[in-house]
Amino acid sequence: MKCNSGTVDRAVRVIAGLALIGMAATGTIGAWGYIGVVPLLTGAIGFCPAYAIFGMNTCGIKK
Repeated sequence: MKCNSGTVDRAVRVIAGLALIGMAATGTIGAWGYIGVVPLLTGAIGFCPAYAIFGMNTCGIKK
């Protein structure tokens, strides 16, 4: 898997994922908030399967 998520994209994903998980853990939103694990993981590893399917790339590194 090569990186297909840029720095800003990854940061936004991690923050959104943590926010969703935090809100689900405190009961602010329902259990569906644990879906925040997906953006958290994709942001942490720098690879988004949806980007790969649609041929998108926000990573600034050209190889």
